Amino acid sequence: MNNSSTQYIALIAFHKENITALQACKFNGYELLIFATGIEFFSKWEKEKLNVRVVLVESEILGPNGVTLLQTLQRKHFTNVPYFIVTNNLAGNPLSVALKFGVADVFKLPIKPKVVETRVNFLVGNWTGLHKESKINKSTTFKTPLIKRIFDIFFASCALLALSPVLLVVMILLRLESKGPIFYYALRVGTGYKIFKFYKFRSMFVNADKRLKDLKHLNQYASTNVEAVEEATNDTPLLCEDCLRAGTKCQKPFFADDNQWCEKNFNEFRKASAGSAFFKLKDDPRITKVGKVLRNTSIDELPQLWNVLIGDMSIVGNRPLPLYEAEKLTTDRYSLRFMAPAGITGLWQVEKRGKGEMSEDERLMLDNKYAENHSFANDIRLILKTIPALFQKESV
Repeated sequence: MNNSSTQYIALIAFHKENITALQACKFNGYELLIFATGIEFFSKWEKEKLNVRVVLVESEILGPNGVTLLQTLQRKHFTNVPYFIVTNNLAGNPLSVALKFGVADVFKLPIKPKVVETRVNFLVGNWTGLHKESKINKSTTFKTPLIKRIFDIFFASCALLALSPVLLVVMILLRLESKGPIFYYALRVGTGYKIFKFYKFRSMFVNADKRLKDLKHLNQYASTNVEAVEEATNDTPLLCEDCLRAGTKCQKPFFADDNQWCEKNFNEFRKASAGSAFFKLKDDPRITKVGKVLRNTSIDELPQLWNVLIGDMSIVGNRPLPLYEAEKLTTDRYSLRFMAPAGITGLWQVEKRGKGEMSEDERLMLDNKYAENHSFANDIRLILKTIPALFQKESV
């Protein structure tokens, strides 16, 4: 295996039957190496300096063994070879997303050996020329147009200067009302799933995050009684009808810590409980009196002007999300929202804020709509519509 003259095709995270199908292909004499995970593959490739000519993974486009692994390899300069993804999900427009990441091609399950064989051999044989000509953009990070960036810096600088008396008063009030820092930051996920420090005025009592578990039954985005679902999922094992027909043993067990569930049942419970990506409480008891005023007037958002100045965000864009929300939005249906700039204000704030309850699907639909149609002219229109939206009666 350490012979540098031997050329390999790496198969990562494939099911047994799919490995058998690929073994029927004729890959110009390349040997197949099978890895259970991307971590195992990367470790062996780096340690033994394997002469890998092709990488094939079985994964969702945005799964951990999909473009996430590809980005890791890109950062380590280990991807000067065709990278293929075999997936069972081609809903939406995943091929376009994959190509933006630098994926050579995507195959739909079930595997058709002749198709895979022909495509892989062609790309391997012509990779150098095709790679140079295509100049595939391997980053999905939104590149801010120069005019938008100039506007962001100018707008944020002028706003901070003009609002400096307000900022000073807010800082004094926060210091007088309750203990704790005036500002705080949380890690948020923005454009291209980039993680950055997101600044705000503190509007909650200290250690508010620790109370989140006790209040999650009040989540206005929740579609069912979370506690009832969690109680049900603690019964082990949970078997679906298919498993019951086959016997008392689960045919496709799913493990998490010390618990075991039937994967089919687990997915149903996850949709009912944790399926809600967004978390929002109406009349949140963790908010201070000053914090409530700051939130209702959106003054707590003003420190994000600093995020705009340093380039983490833009004035207009999709709101950056907490990690626990963003990790649930990696499917092709939702990933489009991350292909747009992260911003202080955006389409869903203007369209829905102050007009009643908004479902998770509505919010995601508006985020995707903005990502598909954003432009500098549209941003200006949204800014002009944002000011009236601030003076709404809903407690946010």
